[in-house]
Amino acid sequence: MSSTQEHDFSSTSADASLTTPTQASSLAKGDHILIQNQPCKIVSKTTSAPGKHGHAKISFVALSLLNSKKYTDICPAQHIVQVPIVTRKEYLVIDITAEGFLSLFDIHNPEVTKDDIRAPGVETEVGQRLSKLWEKATEGGEGEVWVVVLGTMGMEVVDAVKEGGKE
Repeated sequence: MSSTQEHDFSSTSADASLTTPTQASSLAKGDHILIQNQPCKIVSKTTSAPGKHGHAKISFVALSLLNSKKYTDICPAQHIVQVPIVTRKEYLVIDITAEGFLSLFDIHNPEVTKDDIRAPGVETEVGQRLSKLWEKATEGGEGEVWVVVLGTMGMEVVDAVKEGGKE
């Protein structure tokens, strides 16, 4: 005898999948890929010719979206790789706390401020630009400072800084 069970597949949790499977050969420079569990942006892709007994191989060089470290991976062209789901959102910087966190305003959700993203360090290009523009905006009273935040794999990082909505 078998018992019949009813399953409800109509909903899943919001973070049901942080990645999507994709064929390696379909990725290009500028696309995202997961290498060693790090969400990365591809900066270089080379494809070797098929060997006597094998398939063409693809070599990826990519930079981590989270810490800018360089990662490499080699896999067969027909191999299925994981591509992280990446979101991109712009926020207006309201404040930078003494602890180094950004206070951000979302124009699409004005009731809530976002206070859980750490400002990039001044040793990075993005951090230097943020520091310069923030100083100009607070001391000189000139312009607004906007940041572009990338969200992936349950984490968020500042990817770019804009002055008054301009790159």
